[in-house]
Amino acid sequence: MPEKIIENVSGMLNEEKWTRATLNDYAIGNFQELDGVIDTVIANGVQDEVQEICDEHLEHTKNSIVALYISGVISLSKQQVDDTHLLNLIGIFADNHKWTAVEYLCRRILDFGENKEALRTLAETLEHLNQPEQMHEIWERIIKVDYSETDMVRRLAEKREENGDIEGAILYFRKAIHRYVNKNQFSQVRDIWQKLVEHGVDDYEFFFLIEKKVAKSMSVERAISLLEELYPAIKEREEWKTAIEVLKRILNYDGRNNWARSEIIECFKALYSDHSQIDEYIRLSNLNQNWRNVLEAIADFEKHISFDAGSFVFHKTWGVGIIKGIKGDDIIIDFTKKRAHPMSLKMAVGALQSLSRDHIWVLKSIHSKDKLKKKIKEDKPWALKTIIRSFDNVADMKKIKAELVPTILTASEWSTWSPEARKTLKKDSIFGNVPDKLDQFVVRDKPMSFEEKTFNQFKAEKNIFGKIQAVRDFLDNSDPASEFFAEMFDYFTAFLKTGNVSVQVVASYLFVTHLSETYPFLNPGLDWGFKEIWGDIEDTMELFTQLEDGELRKDFLSAVHQDVEQWDEVYITLFPIQLSRSMLDELLTAGYKKEVLAKLEQIIEHFREYREGLIWVARHSVDSPWLVEIGVKVEKILINMIRLLDLTFNDIESKREVSLNRKLNRQVQSFLFKEGQLQSFLVNGDKGSAVRVFTLLEDIDQLDPVLKRDLKNIVLETFPGIKFYGEKKSADPVATSSSRYFFTTQSSFTAKKKELKNIVEVEIPKNSKEIGAAIELGDLSENAEYKAGKERQENLQIHVGKLKNEMERVRLFSEDDRETDKVGFGTVITLDDLVDNKEEIYTLLGPWESNPSDRIISYLSPFGSAFVGKKTGSTLEFEINDRQYKFSIKDVQPVNTD
Repeated sequence: MPEKIIENVSGMLNEEKWTRATLNDYAIGNFQELDGVIDTVIANGVQDEVQEICDEHLEHTKNSIVALYISGVISLSKQQVDDTHLLNLIGIFADNHKWTAVEYLCRRILDFGENKEALRTLAETLEHLNQPEQMHEIWERIIKVDYSETDMVRRLAEKREENGDIEGAILYFRKAIHRYVNKNQFSQVRDIWQKLVEHGVDDYEFFFLIEKKVAKSMSVERAISLLEELYPAIKEREEWKTAIEVLKRILNYDGRNNWARSEIIECFKALYSDHSQIDEYIRLSNLNQNWRNVLEAIADFEKHISFDAGSFVFHKTWGVGIIKGIKGDDIIIDFTKKRAHPMSLKMAVGALQSLSRDHIWVLKSIHSKDKLKKKIKEDKPWALKTIIRSFDNVADMKKIKAELVPTILTASEWSTWSPEARKTLKKDSIFGNVPDKLDQFVVRDKPMSFEEKTFNQFKAEKNIFGKIQAVRDFLDNSDPASEFFAEMFDYFTAFLKTGNVSVQVVASYLFVTHLSETYPFLNPGLDWGFKEIWGDIEDTMELFTQLEDGELRKDFLSAVHQDVEQWDEVYITLFPIQLSRSMLDELLTAGYKKEVLAKLEQIIEHFREYREGLIWVARHSVDSPWLVEIGVKVEKILINMIRLLDLTFNDIESKREVSLNRKLNRQVQSFLFKEGQLQSFLVNGDKGSAVRVFTLLEDIDQLDPVLKRDLKNIVLETFPGIKFYGEKKSADPVATSSSRYFFTTQSSFTAKKKELKNIVEVEIPKNSKEIGAAIELGDLSENAEYKAGKERQENLQIHVGKLKNEMERVRLFSEDDRETDKVGFGTVITLDDLVDNKEEIYTLLGPWESNPSDRIISYLSPFGSAFVGKKTGSTLEFEINDRQYKFSIKDVQPVNTD
């Protein structure tokens, strides 16, 4: 069957060549018949063979309609970007004015996705066919995929305007003005600006955005001219605050603009028409004097005008106050601890900060802490708006925290509240970012669209990989038709025009290529590809390391596999950086088992250089038995994981890459202990392996002694009588008294663990709360509760440190440690006191059990250690604190230490 299909296509090509079929013989039905042939070809899986026959035919018959059509459609069906054959075919029919055929061919290309050339040709064809409504529909599609198109957008806006769809017209005029700005076509920008002003000026943020782009890409003078055209419409609506903002922008560009200076005085008078001192403050600030810097004069005026009866102010020493009245050049202020305080206006301007009634400091001063806490917890958007607006409408999370903790929220309450607040700042359209500052938030008068907010985040990101993630977030919630997306996309295509290969160029190429697969119309039409990039990369490992994005790394490796002949060598080299199971699978499938095993052994052997690689291999040796199957040795992995644990402990103590080593240390401990991998190996392995592994573990001083003890007990249960390297009888007097370790009983060990846990989890947090309450009382220098709390906190911390140190040094006493005929830990001794002629009985235990009043003494104490190692019948003399002792040991008996 497949052979017959191929033969049938060959016959069609030859028949066409023999008859030299003309264009006049082709109708829509002919193309539909060819579509049926193509469907059969694809269904039988012979599209590659058929396409090859067609391409060969075109080498000597370049205008073959059948070959061009079949090869072109098969290319598109493979999701290949190559549309050359079908576009050539369209050109042949268009040159001969066969518009119906051209329309069919264009729509056939569009069946596989949007295509700029096909859309443009289709629009022209529909114009020839006198189908304006369909042509306008195609225009709608063109402007979504061709960001350089401007005039179509404007004409679509004007068409909506003519039809009475003002809202739709404004949307398209806005889209058009963005594109004209990007093309620096100011006359068109001005025309559309005037149109938008005519239709209303509710969204001032949009006008200010365009104004800033014009100032940046064209000139300040042109930005001023646009603002001067916007101002009258706002003034007419008597929106004085916005009018003042427009004039301030003009004066920021041109401080000598006397028209704007005169207008802003008018606006101030209108805004503060009820203020008793308006004319006086204009005079004092010299706002109406051209010799005074206008921006300084405005700042002075706004400071003065904020001082009126009933206004709130802040003083660095006295805190929040309220102006009770103004008498001449003096103002009277009520502070919490300084009522009816007089201050000259001149002094007030320098010493006081004006506060709005909804400033967070004002709210703190007039409302109870509990009331504010309740409101802030229940209404996060209100809390965020209040704090941000309190500081010139700009604040970051650090500033927000400083205003809430500890005066309103505790540290633990902030930990719960802040993640939700961050989500609100990110998702709520009323909040935006300061341009170029990702962590600075503002409150918008008009809600900010998701597209604009993400665009601002994109601009604020300094790192190309942060920008890539911003684009991904954008496309997850929007589409490429947005004007904001066009500007973001241009950022990456600009890198593709540079001559040198860098990580930015490679990242941009991979990202743009990936986007083009999803949105073919984004294809920038490069005449080079990854092979050319690869040839210019000087250091593959360095560049791959700099690719800080997992998806881009996958795309890079995929391109290497497809376009680089020695891809296996590249995979082997890059594996320690990427640590990908799929990379190894591809290598093994291709027959590179020997090379894979050599690389894994290198990672295990040289774990100091491949720390993360060793952890990856260790985990996959458990999760993926295939590692063991190809020859990786589990014991070697575990031994080196223990060595890596020791290495990271030492690096942490030496302050070398502390964050990284802490992370690796946690991963190793999790694998070995929490997940039980080491225990499983010790229990299921042989005695020799257990000795080797546990001996290494024992040498790590920083490791929790409880873990060592538990593992040791498990090994002892599995291999009774096992002896570890370097192990000595602990009852030896020298070893016992000089060692940094000491023995204890299980009950004492449990009690100390409970004590430590109680101090850390109960006592210290409780005391911290008491200190926090004391701080709120104020004046710490005279605060007895605060001082007592701090002293207790210090004592608790010292005690915790002492307990932790002892926990590291303690060893559980077992029967294997006992020597039955000698005095040591866990023995009861009966003595003859040869000085006082009486019998004495003592129990020797450790420092944690010592209780002299009950005649229980520590085997490490001067008195107890004098007997350690001695046998029944021994006589000994010693001196402690100038007192002479002489004893004869009558009896030595073991005591139960469970």
